[in-house]
Amino acid sequence: MKWRRISGAFLRYFYIFAKIETLSDLIFWPALEIVLWGVTSIWIQRHEKEIPSIAIAILTGLVFWQIVWRSYYEVAVNLLQEFWNRNLINLFSTPLRLSEWSIALMLTGLFKITITISFGALVVWILYALNIFDLGFAFLPFCASLVLSGWFMGFLSTAILIYFGQRMETLAWLTPYIFSPFCAVFYPVEALPSWGQAISHALPMTYIFEGMRTIIREGVFPTDMFLMSVGLNLFYLVLTGWLLNYLFEKSREKGLGRLE
Repeated sequence: MKWRRISGAFLRYFYIFAKIETLSDLIFWPALEIVLWGVTSIWIQRHEKEIPSIAIAILTGLVFWQIVWRSYYEVAVNLLQEFWNRNLINLFSTPLRLSEWSIALMLTGLFKITITISFGALVVWILYALNIFDLGFAFLPFCASLVLSGWFMGFLSTAILIYFGQRMETLAWLTPYIFSPFCAVFYPVEALPSWGQAISHALPMTYIFEGMRTIIREGVFPTDMFLMSVGLNLFYLVLTGWLLNYLFEKSREKGLGRLE
């Protein structure tokens, strides 16, 4: 047994450790789980008398978050598939426009979201005897707004990936979860510190999750929250759509081949 060979192997894996994806595994995901479930646990302890409504709120939040993730995934992660398959140049050497490609991904997401919602609702009903469709007619407009949220985050990640390439691929997995502690998915905004609340109020997803809990508690559709969410979503969609187009053109000038 030679220490020289051991140290060589150690240094080989130590240098890999410095990459962003390794750091995210060691730091980001553990920290995210601690924050999300820590704040959720504290909130539950303070509202023990409301356990039944808290349970349906958390389970509905889980299903709603899957809508955000799925709509995001189909826009951002499918670009990585083109990188991995070395198909990006082939794709955009055709008459296909960036806008047409984006719309195709969004339609794919809508199809898959329907499956996700149906399956998620069925699992919640079978395992916990809770019906997330108790939200009534609000379920559909809420879902629509969450889909828009997933799309604007997808555009943001795709814009960065299309310019910087695969070295930023970890961003495709992290982006939605960077926002998740501030979206009030499992707990209300008031459970966050003041600086966290400021970030939360700037995110359109927050108003949907807060609105969902308002309906569960009071049975009243929060029109103001819904309109605020839609307004912010449309603003961010326009902004990130412009950014995606701008960085795509800049990347094409430099050559898309460098991304693969």
